[in-house]
Amino acid sequence: MRMRTVEISVGVFMLAGIFALILLALRVSGLSIQTAQSTYHVHAFFDHIGGLKVRSKVAISGVNVGRVVSISYDKTEMRAKVVMEIDSQVNNIPTDSTAAILTSGLLGEQYIGITLGGEEKTLQEGGEIWNTQPAQILEDLIGKFLKQSVKEVE
Repeated sequence: MRMRTVEISVGVFMLAGIFALILLALRVSGLSIQTAQSTYHVHAFFDHIGGLKVRSKVAISGVNVGRVVSISYDKTEMRAKVVMEIDSQVNNIPTDSTAAILTSGLLGEQYIGITLGGEEKTLQEGGEIWNTQPAQILEDLIGKFLKQSVKEVE
């Protein structure tokens, strides 16, 4: 009987471990098991998106308010078009807001940060943010710094 209790305990422990690994994998990949929330889509056009990926977060004042749904090249604008899914509870984003591609930490993941404007009219489903700031590419910044350093030495 004692052996049976040990086997059942080990089995329960293994199932808990597998469940924890599945939750960890979902958390890291950005997927969730949550029920679908009410959302609306907003479009933004960027000159350069850097390493921005689908499912990257969208934040206002550091608070996660949505995620990136798709990234494509818009032939008419000749810029990268990013479609964001914003929680419907955040329905007060002014039309003159600014979207910038930011980086978490020095080498962290990239996400979109929205800085709110002062316009009274707000973004609705299919709204567009035209005032954007492209991603800062670390290699470009290092190259500019080295180029400036070489000029100063000469």
